[in-house]
Amino acid sequence: MNKSEIKSKSDDKNSKKSSVKNDKNMTDSNTSRKKIKINEKYVDKTDNNDVETIIFKNPDKSEQDEKNPEVSIEQKLIALYSLQQIDSEIDKIKIIRGELPLEVQDLEDEIAGLETRIENLNKEIEDLKTQIAEKQNAIVEHKSLIKKYETQLMNVRNNREYDAIKKEIEYQDLEIQLCEKRIKEYTASLEVKNETVAQSIQKLDEKKKDFVNKKKELVDIINETEKEESKLKKKSIELQSYIEPRLLNAYTRIRQNARNGLAIVLVERDACGGCFSKIPPQRQLDIRMHKKIIVCEYCGRILIDNEIAEIVNKQLA
Repeated sequence: MNKSEIKSKSDDKNSKKSSVKNDKNMTDSNTSRKKIKINEKYVDKTDNNDVETIIFKNPDKSEQDEKNPEVSIEQKLIALYSLQQIDSEIDKIKIIRGELPLEVQDLEDEIAGLETRIENLNKEIEDLKTQIAEKQNAIVEHKSLIKKYETQLMNVRNNREYDAIKKEIEYQDLEIQLCEKRIKEYTASLEVKNETVAQSIQKLDEKKKDFVNKKKELVDIINETEKEESKLKKKSIELQSYIEPRLLNAYTRIRQNARNGLAIVLVERDACGGCFSKIPPQRQLDIRMHKKIIVCEYCGRILIDNEIAEIVNKQLA
């Protein structure tokens, strides 16, 4: 092989290498990466031979925190306990009123019932008086018929007419006796109903006096506590707006189920402040860490430590 042939072969190899290198450069340029933004998320978009590959990436933590600032568990517990303290004050005001609202309502119902009863008794008394008057009129009519038959008795012509008139007179006498009997019954019933009406009127007067006194006492208490109660209710509504709905629903449910209306209680003497059940040391440590909301395993109340209580008491003082 001569030198010219060897040189031509080497030139062919170099040309092939250069063509391969150019192809690689072309592919690299086609697969250039472009950063785009889709739905507020940063992605990498790669174009390679008409195939699109999108790789999602999380936004920066600082930007996420600015948009959705997270409320710490400690702040949630402070808000819940503050709401608990205000609701407890409202409960105390209701306890001061006691059973007065119910007593006033019961007295109103009793007064209405007595008035209806007296009205019905008066109607029955009027009916009895009407019946007595009817029987008295019937007696007068029967007596007039007896006089008529007695005059006819003087002019009879035979025994048959005499016996017939006698029977009519006896019948009218029986009717008079029956009317007198009914009058006695109606009179006795009338006396009983009149006595009942008198007792009912006396009882009604007593109930009305009690109602006036209870109503006045209730109005005085309401006037004394109305302003304070309205302020506390406004504070309660404001605090509820700062608590997420899930926690607020749980708080309301626990309050409704608890006897004393306490949904958040302190850990005192290593026990739950609501049901007084023993709390393990590890659980007490978790409560003091304020890393999560912990509830009592027995009564379901939310547990807090003295630190949260002191912060809330200082804020409300």
